[in-house]
Amino acid sequence: MQSTRSNYTASDTAAVLQGIAPDGGLFVDPDIASRPFDVAGCLQLPYIGMAEKIFSHLLPGFREKAGEIASVYPGKFSSEKITPLTKVGEDYALELYHGPTSAFKDVALSVLPLFITAVKEMEGIEKQISILTATSGDTGKAALEGFHDVPGTDITVFFPDDGVSPMQKAQMVTQVGSNVRVCAVRGNFDDCQRGVKEAFACFGKTAREDSSRILSSANSINIGRLVPQVVYYFSAYAQLMESEKNRFGDPVDFVVPTGNFGDILAGYLAREMGLPVGRLICASNANNVLTDFISTGVYNRCRPFLKTSSPSMDILISSNLERMLFYASRGDTSLVSSLMQSLNTEGTYTLTGEPLKRIQSVFSAGCCTEAETSDTIAELWNQHHWLSDTHTAVGFSVLKKYRADPAYTGNPCVVLSTASPFKFPATVLSAIGGIPSPDEFETAFLLSEKTGIPVPQNISDLRKKPVLHTDLVDKSEVVSYALS
Repeated sequence: MQSTRSNYTASDTAAVLQGIAPDGGLFVDPDIASRPFDVAGCLQLPYIGMAEKIFSHLLPGFREKAGEIASVYPGKFSSEKITPLTKVGEDYALELYHGPTSAFKDVALSVLPLFITAVKEMEGIEKQISILTATSGDTGKAALEGFHDVPGTDITVFFPDDGVSPMQKAQMVTQVGSNVRVCAVRGNFDDCQRGVKEAFACFGKTAREDSSRILSSANSINIGRLVPQVVYYFSAYAQLMESEKNRFGDPVDFVVPTGNFGDILAGYLAREMGLPVGRLICASNANNVLTDFISTGVYNRCRPFLKTSSPSMDILISSNLERMLFYASRGDTSLVSSLMQSLNTEGTYTLTGEPLKRIQSVFSAGCCTEAETSDTIAELWNQHHWLSDTHTAVGFSVLKKYRADPAYTGNPCVVLSTASPFKFPATVLSAIGGIPSPDEFETAFLLSEKTGIPVPQNISDLRKKPVLHTDLVDKSEVVSYALS
């Protein structure tokens, strides 16, 4: 593994443990496209087998543990297929929310603790592993669920106090576990994420060899978080083949609602491994910084931060885009470092020439308004009797616009459905003609009554759980809290 900002390298096991490189860069596999991978063979395997094969290929240091790590899925996911593919009109939804917290982050965060503990075991590490994580909604609860009471670890999660849905907040502040801390921040997700990165930098400057702990991350800045997300692109393609809607080798386009660029970058990695991915369509809400970048090459975070009904995408600094800059520039770490410095000091950078052309040759982008999000939820329910959460609705709205784009291919289109609609019940119920209750949990049950779809148990059980975490800090206090 190599840093995106220098020639610093580390083993894949060390990269998972460190989370972020000492120079502030993110770890990447620079040779991913050149190492042969048996795509056809992988597509014949069940999900667990796919995961084992992909884990072993992308993180070979875990090869002996890969099968054991992948075997955790059946006990945690309610669907036999783990991430089932559902036909919605002429398109498809890849349902990624059948895990323990009803969000796509479960796919990665169910296994990341096993990667971490495997490193400790394989390398005889006795130090405490402290996980620092910023969340825009779903990562926090999924990380807490994965790491709570895992021996030899502790976890601290920061979330924007007014920047997550009531249901997402309830999931986090009721989290049990003797090794967990949850802290709200007076600020937005970018403030939380910046504070966590600064905590890593401060720890790296001050920590001595005899420090009693090692810092790591559960955000998708950690390569161990990103790799498991590659698997469900293979699974979606295999399910299309099973339904005889696709033959091996036929390209498939994927529409990905994303703010931090991690979920869509996993699709790019799958493409680089040889999966017949056509175009990757980046779907943004009103915080359309990624749409503008992919369209123009100008990344500018100096714009109003908008709170939307799809809060997990309310992000203006997309960390994983840094990895894409590395791949698009053919590993030009000086360029990536310069762009990241410009983003940090000036809030903007511009990508031009061949690197931008390479991104635009694979990625399309679009965004949608709050009204379009609501209209799409209603349309999906009324026309196809399929209930969408707010983030997935952004994806379907952008897909409709993509069909008018000159880059539209006519390939089968899969929209990544990232969360259960019951995590955002008021918006979803309003969109389909219902009247929400002031009580978020009552609204979830009203949504269930109207649609006939059961409330996921992990959400219905929240109502009975006491609030255990009430810490609140200013954005300037994130670093000191994280390192305390």
